[in-house]
Amino acid sequence: MAAYCNAADVRAMLKDDLINSLLGDQYIRDEEEREQRLLPLIEAAAEDAQAEIDGYLAKRYAVPLTRVPKVISKYAKDIAVYNLVSRIGVGTEADREQNYLERYKFALKFLQLAAAGTVSIGADSESPSAASATGFQMSGPQRIFSRDRMRGM
Repeated sequence: MAAYCNAADVRAMLKDDLINSLLGDQYIRDEEEREQRLLPLIEAAAEDAQAEIDGYLAKRYAVPLTRVPKVISKYAKDIAVYNLVSRIGVGTEADREQNYLERYKFALKFLQLAAAGTVSIGADSESPSAASATGFQMSGPQRIFSRDRMRGM
């Protein structure tokens, strides 16, 4: 099973001042200790993001995805960062926090569209039941024998 995003990618999206807020009221001067305390939080947020994505995609795709499309990886990072920020509260007054909230909302909108089949995630792991839900069509040559053609024979 491939992770939809990794801790390093999520960590790269976080600014230092936000990290201090995520770790609590106490400022941690030692950078290595700060990263050690932050890593489990990031990993938990990434796992939660993957579970949330799987919840949306489960009706149409076989989850967890074995090959992770880039669009899913992008939205997994956005959801994971939002999961981290929401731990300390997301207000609408701060531009940065509003940005995280907006990115999360866009991710959810995309996942809803993907679950409905309106957009494709670009994965080849679509489940057979989901593929059949889109319908099928049969075609063949025109009938040779019909009631009208057989009349009088």
